[in-house]
Order: sequence, then C-alpha cells, then structure tokens
Amino acid sequence: MTDTATTWFIIFALGIGTFALRFVFIGIIGDRALPPWVLRHLRYTAVAVLPGLVAPLVLWPAATGGTPDPARLAAALVTLGVGYLTKNVIYAILSGAATLYLGLYLIG
Repeated sequence: MTDTATTWFIIFALGIGTFALRFVFIGIIGDRALPPWVLRHLRYTAVAVLPGLVAPLVLWPAATGGTPDPARLAAALVTLGVGYLTKNVIYAILSGAATLYLGLYLIG
C-alpha cells in the first residue's frame, strides 16, 4: 500500500495532466480552424477507441476468469456482421446483445 501523500500526489498529477491535455485542444487551438488532414484523422477516433474498449471484454472477460467463451465470441461476430451488413449501430448492438444472452442461456 502507498502512503496518503503519494496517493494525493498521484491524484493531483493526473488532474493537472488531464487539464493540460484538454486545455491544449480547447483553450489554445479551440478558436482556430483545424487543417483538413487533422479533421480527416479525427473522423476515425470512435472507430479506433471502440474496439479498444470492447476487445478486452470479449477476449479476456472477467466473468469467466479471463478465458474467452463461445457466447461472447459469437456475440462479437454477430455484432460485427450485422453492423457491416446493415450499417446500423442500433441493430448491431441489439443483435449482439440478443446473441450474448441467448448464448449464455444455452451454454450455461
């Protein structure tokens, strides 16, 4: 365990770092137009972040102790397939959730 001073220092440092990172984009360059190449790359931010959030939950789920299971893999594949075919996020999420619950019900 760490002492209280170290914990508060880490909290303070992370707060300053978070503020500085946001201030760079909002405070310094917030009133300027961004170059087209930056805007083009920013379009892919959500596409890059979502797999980074979902992949650990599919490949190393805490519910199974870190081992992949067929229900979560099937739900991920169905979600990807429906999303690719329909280009509709809501249909993809609902079909993936239904596949996950059905898979967990059938497999146990």
